Amino acid sequence: MASYSCYSVSFTAQSFNPNKPLASPPNQLSRFSSCQSKLPLLSLHLSRNRSRNRFSKSKASPGLLVAASAGKVEPLRVMISGAPASGKGTQCELITKKYDLVHVAAGDLLRAEVASGTENGKRAKEFMEKGQLVPNEIVVMMVKDRLSQQDSEEKGWLLDGYPRSQSQATALKSFGFDPDIFILLEVPEEILVERVVGRRLDPVTGKIYHLKYSPPETEEIAARLTQRFDDTEEKVKLRLVTHNSNVEDVLSMYGDITVKLDGSQPKLEVFSQIDSILTELLEKKVAALGSVAA
Repeated sequence: MASYSCYSVSFTAQSFNPNKPLASPPNQLSRFSSCQSKLPLLSLHLSRNRSRNRFSKSKASPGLLVAASAGKVEPLRVMISGAPASGKGTQCELITKKYDLVHVAAGDLLRAEVASGTENGKRAKEFMEKGQLVPNEIVVMMVKDRLSQQDSEEKGWLLDGYPRSQSQATALKSFGFDPDIFILLEVPEEILVERVVGRRLDPVTGKIYHLKYSPPETEEIAARLTQRFDDTEEKVKLRLVTHNSNVEDVLSMYGDITVKLDGSQPKLEVFSQIDSILTELLEKKVAALGSVAA
């Protein structure tokens, strides 16, 4: 039986401006590419503990993004997942801003249905209040329709927090939606609970605050903040139990393209790792296009 070796890639990142592109990945990502091409299954674990590599401004990304937007390169298809308050929303904002992907959040689709008081919304709310997953038949078709729209097909998509179970992943695959990469943000439970319980929403602007880490700017804003009905310690712990019981099944569908990141790191450090990997994926798409043209 053949044996293979693989590299565990580690990064730390210095401060950078997320509005500007970053540098091409360092040598370790080249080793990652070599390893990935040899293995049918790869789960890449990224941490910042053992590396001294640094990232600077990228020279490759702008050209790649222009090519992708012109339809010359197959667009990126990205899934990002993790427990509640693992940082998915923040990373999605940074990814969408740089790569101009269509951001599709199943949670937002569900909440829109709940807010509208539709039949599906009422059914979904019953499960959400119990910290349980909403049945597939309520969500799958909404996600399918969004990913099938023209902007998603032309620009690529970033699917946020979905799928959450193997059956949902199987349904997406049956519709032909296969991601290029599956990003999993991992955060210790005690940090997740603290993040969720302190979270508040400004109903006027839609901005999310945290009483400890990102407090409101004025007393006027603080006075109108609200808390989501499921952002309590009791409910978040139920949601974490549900998440943990399903995550391994989801990973079994995407094991060969899974990247696990330490979501407890500062948000810009997490993004620098994601950015370098997405840049490399685009480089591969450009290279593949060139080989076909040749």
